[in-house]
Amino acid sequence: MQKIRVKTLHQEVADQIRGMIRRGDLICGQKIDERALCETMGVSRTPVRESLRILHSEGLIELVPHKGAYVSKPRIEEVKDMFEVMGMLEGMCARLAVERMGEQDIQRIENLHERLERQYADQNREQYLDINHELHILFQELSGNKSLQDVINGLRQKILLYRHRQLYQKNRFEQSMKEHRDILEAFQSRDPERAENAMKNHMKNQCEALVDYYAEKLDEGAGALAA
Repeated sequence: MQKIRVKTLHQEVADQIRGMIRRGDLICGQKIDERALCETMGVSRTPVRESLRILHSEGLIELVPHKGAYVSKPRIEEVKDMFEVMGMLEGMCARLAVERMGEQDIQRIENLHERLERQYADQNREQYLDINHELHILFQELSGNKSLQDVINGLRQKILLYRHRQLYQKNRFEQSMKEHRDILEAFQSRDPERAENAMKNHMKNQCEALVDYYAEKLDEGAGALAA
């Protein structure tokens, strides 16, 4: 029997900061105000600093000696590299999940997809993203490959930040829903190759939307400098 894992205080603080980055409360390049975080969360400096070290190891935070902590600024090439790797890994998860899933498993997938459709109909991006995350975790679980899951988990937290931003690009919400319908149909038809290709396509389109997003931000910055 496995022991129940209880999150430590600094892990909880790290979760809170991840959420702030994902929602845009903390933006790329912004300095982290440790004192303000302590006051807002009602904790001491120690768990905040421990959490920043965790987020630094994940690539979300830059720790600059004698200056403090800053939200990392992603490079377009870095985004492309991460999604290229994640696309292959999640594609493999989808293939293995189709090959190994049972009847109850497909029912779980359909139930999550139905919830996804409801959030899309309501145009609720935040809830859509939460359910989308659950669905990807389920595919990962159904793959039955712990080594594959461990590798994916190493990238997942950083990828989640980017997945959040791309959904706000023009027409991306609708496109994402269509891609999830393709993935569902592949699972329902029990076609491993189709599921793998549909997942890779889903990740590729996310990456392209993000590249467009950051290209726009760079153009805005250049325009501001010219003005």
